[in-house]
Amino acid sequence: MYIIAGLGNPGRQYANTRHNMGFMALDILGQRHNIGYPEDGHKSMFGKGRIGSEKVVLVKPLTYMNLSGEALLSICSYYKIDIAEELIVIYDDIDLDPGVLRIRKSGSAGGHNGMKNIVKLLGTQDFTRIRIGVGAKPKGWDLADYVLARLSDEEAAVQREAAEHAAEAVELILSEGVDAAMNRYNKKG
Repeated sequence: MYIIAGLGNPGRQYANTRHNMGFMALDILGQRHNIGYPEDGHKSMFGKGRIGSEKVVLVKPLTYMNLSGEALLSICSYYKIDIAEELIVIYDDIDLDPGVLRIRKSGSAGGHNGMKNIVKLLGTQDFTRIRIGVGAKPKGWDLADYVLARLSDEEAAVQREAAEHAAEAVELILSEGVDAAMNRYNKKG
């Protein structure tokens, strides 16, 4: 069983923002496989289903971004998954150009506070992650204001396509493995 978590902030005011790229990708994945989020627990909204032959749990932490680890620790412990092999986390990254994906089997949290919390509480940085580039903040902007700002129509189209690619990357990870997804989606940029 895989736990696939999309990071973001709950609430309408955060929809269509850079910081909610994980939620956006997870929603696309859920729509493609008819998996909603009917369950509430583990500080999350989540739903169970299948992607191909794999059982999955799609998870949206409700803790707000910076405390995402609380939700993932709870649900990973409940389902007793092998975190290194069966956890996939999707999130935004300001160090990548808008729309660029980076998939890794392991790595530091970088400057992402949600990932810092996850790594700290899970006690490992060895789990698959899909980072979706949202671009660096413009000069003079506060970082929080930038990642929580609504996307323009042009930006939304680029980010929607990136979220679709992230959903496809999850499908490829489940069917052919992380290396296959890294080879297909880790491009320069």
